[in-house]
Amino acid sequence: MSERDAAVGSPDDDAVVVVIPTYNERENLPSLVAEILALGDRYRILVVDDNSPDGTGALADELTQQYAGRVEVLHRPGKQGLGRAYVAGLTHALEMGPALIAQMDADHSHRPVDLAKMVAAAEQADLVLGSRYIPGGNTVGWPRYRKLISRAGGIYAGLVLGMHIRDLTGGFKVWRPEALRAIELSSIHSDGYGFQIETTFRANQKGYRLVQVPITFTDRIAGKSKLSRRIILEAVTMVWRLRLRQLLKRDW
Repeated sequence: MSERDAAVGSPDDDAVVVVIPTYNERENLPSLVAEILALGDRYRILVVDDNSPDGTGALADELTQQYAGRVEVLHRPGKQGLGRAYVAGLTHALEMGPALIAQMDADHSHRPVDLAKMVAAAEQADLVLGSRYIPGGNTVGWPRYRKLISRAGGIYAGLVLGMHIRDLTGGFKVWRPEALRAIELSSIHSDGYGFQIETTFRANQKGYRLVQVPITFTDRIAGKSKLSRRIILEAVTMVWRLRLRQLLKRDW
């Protein structure tokens, strides 16, 4: 099934579609899918696989049979970056017509138990941000330098953009569809940390209600991290482009 012709069912009006980009996550995906679906019947999963060499995409297809009607797969031709995977997946999720759309990592760094808390918080918000850096939040298993990069990046972006969000680089989010449509996903070309910062910034600029919920972030159980110097550098420079647009009061 290709990115263009993926057949996605029509979930119930209260459904939560969870978008999970994957690239070589065969070891992590089955258990994560099981944990998310165990949260309740309203949860659906959309896996966005970038033609993983380890067979993650084929395994995801097997999960659609195991969890018929609750798991769908969007196959992309190759690795094009996390940002592009999210644009494809979130855009497709909007077409499904759910009540809420969530995004989370495939490597168990984001816990389904925290997802349930974030979904509950969405009753009073348009965008719920899972935060490691507010009271009650935590990071487990990261070396000190990774924690420093993450926290410094969030503080830096917040200062440049004038946003009082403690975890701007985080990728664990729950969206109301109207907020997601308003940020014009098709015009976003940033990746990694930059993608997470830009989407939150756009929602804030549009006046949508943002709420932060404490989460515990746990370093991946299996597989390799996708963090790179390119991703970090892009985020550093991208916030100034956003700031310039803000000052010039330009829309997207």
